Amino acid sequence: MAGIDVYDNYMDEKKPIEDLPEEANGEEDGDLIPENESLNEQEKQIPLSDMTKDQLIEKISEVQASADKNLDSYLRSQAEMENMKKRFQKDRQELIKYGNEALTKQLLPVADNLEKALAHAEDKTAFEALREGVDLTLKGLMNVLEKAGVEEVKAVGATFDPNFHEAVSEQEDDGAAPGTVLMELQKGYLLNQRLIRPAMVIVNKK
Repeated sequence: MAGIDVYDNYMDEKKPIEDLPEEANGEEDGDLIPENESLNEQEKQIPLSDMTKDQLIEKISEVQASADKNLDSYLRSQAEMENMKKRFQKDRQELIKYGNEALTKQLLPVADNLEKALAHAEDKTAFEALREGVDLTLKGLMNVLEKAGVEEVKAVGATFDPNFHEAVSEQEDDGAAPGTVLMELQKGYLLNQRLIRPAMVIVNKK
């Protein structure tokens, strides 16, 4: 049949791979070059000393492009860090400037009550009302300070503690143990368990 004859002729004329020239097998000087390897990849494997002028120029262009890209990324990172630093400083300044806003709002009613007490003080017959007004104002102030974490240092009747008390003088009192705080001249205060002002006291002599 015609189809079989054509196939037989094709098989007879076909040469084995071993008989093909070295160029057909993709061999050159004993080095194999992968078929899917691009020209640029081959050039990258060539030492710089063996490159032609055009290849060197192309290589320099690639290195310059990579350097420009890295420099741009670096400058962008530096700019972002600088912006973050400025935002942090601004937020910190805002916190310092307005950190006591909540406490200040709570103290405003205390100031209002003091103004009212001073207004009543103009009437000489309203001394008792003035005293009560000042007393209520003081209680309101202490209530605000307690909510903010402020508390008084225990002094009178307590054993002298240099961590919380500042001794101004000593007195003798047979009714109290030596080293006991007899009198408080100025109250001391703690802020969230941290001493912000020691109590000025008079201590019983040892």
